[in-house]
Amino acid sequence: MSRPRVFVTRLIPDQGLKMIQEACHVDLWPEKTPPTRSDLLVHVRDIDGLLCLLTDVIDGEVMDVTGPRLKVISNHATGTDNINIPAATQRGIPIGNTPDVLTETTADFAFTLLMAAARRIIEARQVVYSGAWKTWDPLFMLGIDIHHATLGIIGFGRIGQAVARRAAGFEMSVLYYDPAIEQVAASSPPEAKKVDLDTLLAESDFVSIHTPLNKQTYHLFDADRLAKMKPSAILINTARGGIIDHVALYQSLKERHIAFAALDVTEPEPILPDSPLLSLDNILITPHIASASHATRQKMSLLAAKNLLAGLNGERLPHCVNPQVYDK
Repeated sequence: MSRPRVFVTRLIPDQGLKMIQEACHVDLWPEKTPPTRSDLLVHVRDIDGLLCLLTDVIDGEVMDVTGPRLKVISNHATGTDNINIPAATQRGIPIGNTPDVLTETTADFAFTLLMAAARRIIEARQVVYSGAWKTWDPLFMLGIDIHHATLGIIGFGRIGQAVARRAAGFEMSVLYYDPAIEQVAASSPPEAKKVDLDTLLAESDFVSIHTPLNKQTYHLFDADRLAKMKPSAILINTARGGIIDHVALYQSLKERHIAFAALDVTEPEPILPDSPLLSLDNILITPHIASASHATRQKMSLLAAKNLLAGLNGERLPHCVNPQVYDK
């Protein structure tokens, strides 16, 4: 019996890749950058399974070009905004993702950005390395206290709640906004208070975004929402770049309507070299590395591989974002 044919759109950590290579005939995209649209459409022809990344747009056209052999799409990410889920469900194709395994690592990084922004770490490093540090000065490089401040969390799923647990160590007050959650799990931080979005924006010293990107959250942070934040507030985004209107953010930061932004995600990605945001001194941008620890990326690759192999074997995916396909 011939092994199933799969296309893997990028080199992934070795543990998951080895599992796939042992069970499948693998077409592995060799470049550091993702396949172009035309390359993608060529490589997905007549495959049984697809393992893709958040940088790959997988829509109905891709699924149709692949043909009826396609049994599963495994996304090497928690978010699935790069995949047309309704189109896959209509075609009976289960979609896998990699939740849970990156929760704590991403929460660590969100808090890293919060602390770096509050205490001006990047600016301080530049002062030292440029030779501008001359003496100790009681008015020099003053930042914002984290302890006892108010943290607003947008999206109170696994990662949002993990960030709240970290905030407890700094005795922060935690507010959260998540219309999708009626009642949080018993293990969630009991001190966190659910509020409406306007209240959260008005009262928070730090606002950290952890909601999925969808039609409801696209440009959730527009000019009006940014204007409702404190002038001293810091905005952190480790979710998806499209949740913030970057044009509005630029104006807000330039005019000091908010104090600082720390972004691990942008729109587009990578951010363009001529983006006005890069001209500002009150923003920190990192290259989408919130889950980038050795251990976490290996776990992501293993889970993505397990989703892929389960689908190829006709088994239920360990983590399926459209389980209704099994009801058909």
